[in-house]
Amino acid sequence: MPDPFQPALLALADGTVVRGVAFGARGTSGGELCFNTSISGYQEILTDPSYHGQMMVMTYPHIGNYGTFADADEADAPHVAALIVRDYTEHYSNALAETSLHDYMMRHGLVGIAGVDTRALVLHVRDAGVMNAVVSTEITDEAELVRMAQNWPSMDGLELASKVTVETAFDYATHAGGPKIAVYDFGVKRSILRHFDRLGANVRVFPAGTPLSDVLGWDPDGLFFSNGPGDPRAMPEAIENAKGALGSGLPTFGICLGHQLLALAAGFDVFKMKVGHRGANHPVKNLARRHVEVTTQNHGFAVDPGSVDASIAEVSHTNLNDRTVEGLRFIGKPAFCVQYHPEACPGPHDSHYLFDDFLSLIRTHAPVAAV
Repeated sequence: MPDPFQPALLALADGTVVRGVAFGARGTSGGELCFNTSISGYQEILTDPSYHGQMMVMTYPHIGNYGTFADADEADAPHVAALIVRDYTEHYSNALAETSLHDYMMRHGLVGIAGVDTRALVLHVRDAGVMNAVVSTEITDEAELVRMAQNWPSMDGLELASKVTVETAFDYATHAGGPKIAVYDFGVKRSILRHFDRLGANVRVFPAGTPLSDVLGWDPDGLFFSNGPGDPRAMPEAIENAKGALGSGLPTFGICLGHQLLALAAGFDVFKMKVGHRGANHPVKNLARRHVEVTTQNHGFAVDPGSVDASIAEVSHTNLNDRTVEGLRFIGKPAFCVQYHPEACPGPHDSHYLFDDFLSLIRTHAPVAAV
């Protein structure tokens, strides 16, 4: 590990400056500062495309203690802009580990800062709201770093799905006689695709900007709108595709950003949250089944509950911490969506049933011909 005591600075747009030590790659990086309360799963968090353009503060103090391994990646490379931790552990212990977190970050050019009182930082962000920030291992002028943070593009109104989507459509999974699921890739996690694969579906992944008519040309049995980064209100083409999906009669499922796009397509409103939800222990109530799920969440935008027209959709899930909308089921249409992440990588498996529900919906509304 090169020079483990090299100083690093974290500067927030409100003028707050925090000192620490560098780990991972050296350099300067910026983005929206947010925090995740998960105890484990840092590699899945780093590689989740939904975090593209965001700087991640881990509230759990010990990060790096089980190393990294390829099977934990949710994408080919990290998408977070920087990693901020309390205590980076160079000596890891894990039978699956292939390399240290530091070496992993060096290989991918990801800047990190350790030695930060992350819980105090989280309390500050929770009170002040998410804001842009900059981490640097090379710039020592605090005022310059604060100015950089203040001038960094705001996530509000920022379209980012086009930066993380695939360039061309491809087949992820093929199963003879299985239902055909068309995936709109706005930053889809590999664990979501693995769920569809394990359930025996044929999965084709389409770029975010693909016209719905081209997707329907594949003759799918179901449509899936994936998670992803950025402001859904800045995605008019995706909203139109979601509107077309709701009108197509095909079973449709959305997760996270996909949930927000389907809500906007139905005429509901979406707003930017003060802090957002990011962690693996958020309680959500399933209103139909009258039980509580412990869920994994990662979003900074939410559907405005006051805008939901009960004649178009019903709220199916709510967050028990703040009563925000966590799920919608559309009236008279084979379509539903959730704000949280039922694939839960990392996180609890309480919500895996939603993938089974989608496959059951496909079989009910669009029977697959026998081979």
